[in-house]
Parts: sequence; structure tokens; C-alpha cells
Amino acid sequence: MSARRPLAGRIFSNMNNTNYQKISRASELSGSDRLLYRALEIFPGFLSWLTLIGLFFLSIISPFFAAIFIIIFDIYWLLLVVYLIIHLLAAYKKMRAHLEQDWEKKLQDLPAAARVLPFSWTEIIQVIIFPTYQEGLEIIRASFRALLQSGWPAEKLIVVLATEKRAGPEAQVRAETIRQEFGHCFRAFLVTIHPDNIPGEIKGKGSNQAWAARKLRDKIIEPAHFDPKKILVNIFDIDSIIFPGYFHCLAYHFLTAEKPYRSSYQPIPIYHNNIWQAPFFSRVSAYSNSFWQMMQQIRCEKLATYSSHALTWTALLEIDFWAPNMVSEDSRIFWHLFLHYRGDYRVIPLHFPISMDATMDKSFWQSAKNLYRQQRRWGWGVENIPYLMFNMIKNWQFLPKKLFINRLLVQLHGFHSWATNALIIGLFGWLPIFFGGDEFRASILSANLPVTTRLLMSLAMVGLIISAIISALLLPRPPKKFFFQKITIFFQWLILPFNIIIFGSIPGLEAQTRLMFGKYLGFWVTPKNR
Repeated sequence: MSARRPLAGRIFSNMNNTNYQKISRASELSGSDRLLYRALEIFPGFLSWLTLIGLFFLSIISPFFAAIFIIIFDIYWLLLVVYLIIHLLAAYKKMRAHLEQDWEKKLQDLPAAARVLPFSWTEIIQVIIFPTYQEGLEIIRASFRALLQSGWPAEKLIVVLATEKRAGPEAQVRAETIRQEFGHCFRAFLVTIHPDNIPGEIKGKGSNQAWAARKLRDKIIEPAHFDPKKILVNIFDIDSIIFPGYFHCLAYHFLTAEKPYRSSYQPIPIYHNNIWQAPFFSRVSAYSNSFWQMMQQIRCEKLATYSSHALTWTALLEIDFWAPNMVSEDSRIFWHLFLHYRGDYRVIPLHFPISMDATMDKSFWQSAKNLYRQQRRWGWGVENIPYLMFNMIKNWQFLPKKLFINRLLVQLHGFHSWATNALIIGLFGWLPIFFGGDEFRASILSANLPVTTRLLMSLAMVGLIISAIISALLLPRPPKKFFFQKITIFFQWLILPFNIIIFGSIPGLEAQTRLMFGKYLGFWVTPKNR
């Protein structure tokens, strides 16, 4: 194994002398580069706070203009809801069709002329990397059973259980139990132990995955002389349970993609493993996240990798695996590849679900606390914005500018909307009436502002109803003791306006504020309970 260089000095190169730095924060740089990166870290949070504070003072200084802005914003929000609901319905229809498709038969019937690659699906090796920390055996077992029930030939599966040394001896006892129960079922099975306190690393999933992938390369892939072009790597959260046909669907898209080695492959995360046991606010947040991912799969030009996904072994080798200093490693791997290939890299939507756990703990309040921390960690994906902007500035002459600017604006708009939209609609929209004074309250605009807002939000409720119906259609059959939850499943969506503020805008805004002030987040592992 090659010697490891300090992370701050690691640079991976592309053609035409372009260089992209694998950095996660300004403190890894020096001089003018550090100042530039620090300014870029401040920018997303500054923009969000400028929007909210600006609207606050506009409501005091000129409530008339503030009221007009809010009405225009409400109209924009209504049009956006309609636009997204259309995409959600299209995504749901595609997902149902993909679930009903016999993907193994599609692969068997796939003519050689329709394949981009010169080999068949029977030659593909599926690598599965399961990073784990302190999850219980019942969580890990369920994920391994799903692999065996997937329908993909077990002799074409290589599984890595990536453990952490800092998890203590109990983690190794669990790993040995899994090895004894499942190790003989696959082409190869490897347990890795990620050491603690490696210089340049943070404690997190990305560093664990990178360590596991290198061990896999050195102990299995290279000694057995596997063809790297025939290996697909699936990065699964330890609670990920795949549906039968998933690997066949993935292989089909890989073999027929226009550029299979310059693509990642993204399933739809749904949170069904413990959906009936999870508290109502966790269910609403889980489905909201699933719906957003479903809509993004229709708008694939905006798609980046998220949570459990797949990519090629050759792509991982190109960029020396995951950066071990990242919190949002699932999306950052996409941006590494996007920059490495100068924009010639994409995410192919699979329109196929993969089931995970909704946030749940032993008590109501601990579940709420965990959900908030999980959403804040997801909001920390805003760290990709300064990374993308910095590398764009440093390599401006080599990049397809229109493509990169479009991608940057999509990311910036997404995180800005995450942090501000719900607060503007739910709270700041009423400030002109509160601060407007007697003159404004006596105006026609003041009288019509709440009426117009209520009307527009009532029309937007159609989207809420459609979301409730789709969530009910997606739900697995409940155990008898949870039948009451099925009756109340529609009513839980009434809390959505509060949910997207408490478990959406606020943690998203906190993440941006922390980045703005250099209070960097570490990786927090969401506890898994069923």
C-alpha cells in the first residue's frame, strides 16, 4: 500500500493541467487561498441571513414593499409546489413501473448491440461496503439477509463490513458473529477495522469507507486480478435493505448508460424499516426527504449522490477513494468526480427504492433531538458550495463555464431555500402587519395580505393532500398492533408546516451559520433503533 500523504497537500489532477484540491475547510489552506476559501464559506450563510434580516427591516421601514414582496413570494411558492407535485407524480409512476419490472429478464434479453460495454451482466461483480459503528446485530443482520434475497448471484457479491476501532471490542464481536453467519455466502467477505486518530482524518463515514476500500483493493481485488472495469461499488448505510431486483436494475443501467464509467447510480431512499414504530414527526420528515429525492430523479440534471448509492471501481481508483476529512461524504464524492472529469460526470437515477430507518430513539424527545441533529448534518452539505466555488475560481480557464455556473446556482438556490423559505412563509410573512403601524393596518394592502396569503397557502394544500396519498400508497402493510397509525396517517401531514421549520429551516440555517463562523461540524452517527 502506498504511503499516505497529509490530506491538506493531496491534489488530484485532470487533463490540461487542471488541479482540484481535496479540501474540506479553510483551515487546511494558507495565505490568500485560505482567505478566499474562508470568504466562500461565509457566503451561503451570509446570503440566508441577509434575506431574513433584510425582510425584517423592510417590514419596519417600508411595510408596503415588504407586503408586496411576500405576496409575490407566496405566488412563487404556489407555482413551485405545483411544479414539484407534477414531478412527484411522475417519479411515483416511474418507481412503481421499475418495481414491477423483471430486471433479470431484461438483462437476459438485452442484445449485445444495445450494450455500451463489451461484456454481459453475468461478468459484473457487485461490491457492497457497509460502514458500521455501534448498530445492533438486528440492524446488520437484516441488511445482510436482503443481499441474499436480492436475486443477484451470491458468487458475484463481495461484501465489506467496515468497522471502527473506536466503537470498542463489542463492534468486533458483532462483526465476527456476522462473519460466521454470512461470510461463507458470498464470493468474498472482508471485515475491516478503521484505526482511530489518523492525522488528517475526521471521525466519520467517509474516512471509514476510504480505509475499507483500500483494504479491499490490497487484500481481494488486486490479488485475485479482478477486472476493475467489471466492478460496481455499492455504498450502503448499514440500515439499507435492498429490494429484490435492485442489483439487476443497477447492472442494466450500467450496461446501457451512455458513459457508464462517468456516472454514479442513485436509488430512491425510503424509510420503511421502522416507519410504523417511528414518531409522527419522524415519519413526515422521512417522507418529505423521500419525496424530494424522487422529484430530483425526474430533474436528473440537478441530481447529486446521496446516502446509499453506487459508482464504478474505476472512478474510485481515479480519485484515490473518498476524502477522509469530509462530513457530507455521500455528495462530496460526486463533486470530486464532477471536478476531476471537468463536468463530464453525472448521476443516473435508478427510480428504484432502497429502504432505510426513519429517525427513532427510545423516547419521544430523544427522537426529536436526534432528528434535529440528523437534519443539521444533512444541512452541512452546504460545505460543498465553497468547495465547488473555490475549485471553479482556481481552474476557471479549463472548465465548461455554463455547466459549472448552472450547477453552482442549483446548489446555492437549494440550500438558501432550505434555510429561508419556510421561515418566510410561516413567520416573516406576518411582519408587515405586526410592524406596519396604524397607517399600514388601515390600508387595503394590509387587509388583503392575510387573505391573499391564506388563499395561496390553501391552494398549496392540494400538494399536501397529494403527498399524503402517495405516502399512504408507499407504506408497507402495518402489523396489527399499529393499525391505528394507519388510520391517522393522513392527519400527520397537518404538522408539515411546523415540521419544515423545526426540522428543516432551523437546522439548515444553523449549519450555514456554523460554517459562516468557522464552527465546523464533525460527523454525527444517527442512532438506529427498531
